Amino acid sequence: CFQISCQGATSITTFAVFLCDKIAPALRQAVYERTALAIARDVKGKIPDFSGNRSSLEVCILRYLAQEENFENFKEYLNYPADFLRSYIKTRIETYCLGKNRRLEKFLDDSLMHCYESIQSAVFKSTNIVKDRKDRNDKISLWLDEFCSALGEVLSLPRTELKGIEHQEITDIEFLNNAMTEALTPLKDHLKEEFASADMNSFETQPHTILAEQFAGCWQQCPFCGAVCTNIMQGHDGDHQLVFHRPQVLTGYKWHKTDNLVIDICSSSVASDCLFRIGEDTWIPYKRYRDAGSPYSNWNIPPDPSMQAYWKWFVYHFRTELEEHYNGKFHGKGEIPALWQITKQEALDELEK
Repeated sequence: CFQISCQGATSITTFAVFLCDKIAPALRQAVYERTALAIARDVKGKIPDFSGNRSSLEVCILRYLAQEENFENFKEYLNYPADFLRSYIKTRIETYCLGKNRRLEKFLDDSLMHCYESIQSAVFKSTNIVKDRKDRNDKISLWLDEFCSALGEVLSLPRTELKGIEHQEITDIEFLNNAMTEALTPLKDHLKEEFASADMNSFETQPHTILAEQFAGCWQQCPFCGAVCTNIMQGHDGDHQLVFHRPQVLTGYKWHKTDNLVIDICSSSVASDCLFRIGEDTWIPYKRYRDAGSPYSNWNIPPDPSMQAYWKWFVYHFRTELEEHYNGKFHGKGEIPALWQITKQEALDELEK
């Protein structure tokens, strides 16, 4: 009799250990997935940059760029606005999670505790349902059905992966409860140990990717000045448009057959008698810019002479770098007006409005 119960206990323990080995990778994945979402949610609530919409985040990015005063960063932002937004979010999240507070570890521990308690409660629930079923001999198969379905919300443990252990002759279902609790503990401890030195590379889906999706939208850039369409829908109906266009020097425009960089903005050019060139020798009046076909024809650029102080400050402040980068000069038709000599603070103050 003793031998039988001993065998019973051993097979239950073996079963529990086998099952926990199957749970381990699924638990790890569930913890990281849950943590990525938790971090994105937390950051959106706690870091002011991310609490609004894309245009308010844009203001934060412009403020950051002005504070850094690094021309290379500006170039990155002007050429690849979507990538820059992603890397800005990524940097902010890394600082938030890996700074001296090591928030990442706490996020992971919280998610681990949540998932671990859910597994324990699934064990308990399945045991309660199955233990008194006198009508079934395949109690363990039934227990596994219940267990996998109770876990479904928290982590994905495919029932098919457990075919190998469903025919175990285990009758003492209540003893299984204790065996599972014992086998789960080292699993939890092992993960806690890993989390102590975790970094952002451990995530399959990065928190910054989740957050960046919330600031998605149209990323089409004005073919004249490179400013980004402000529509919040990707592939939206109707024309691309935006509130403030920028000096066309930001995309390297020069006056024909000169080295004079163009400081005009497209929204004032469309009210002028100027022409622009596409291809080798096709000239089109700005007033009829839509005749140039795509991408010009997909934009709505109403005449408007107003330009943000920010870009006047930028052009004046980085005039040397811009001349070098675009191999042109701010003279002749590209002379920078004296009124553009504004302070960074003035530029930022206007931005905040």
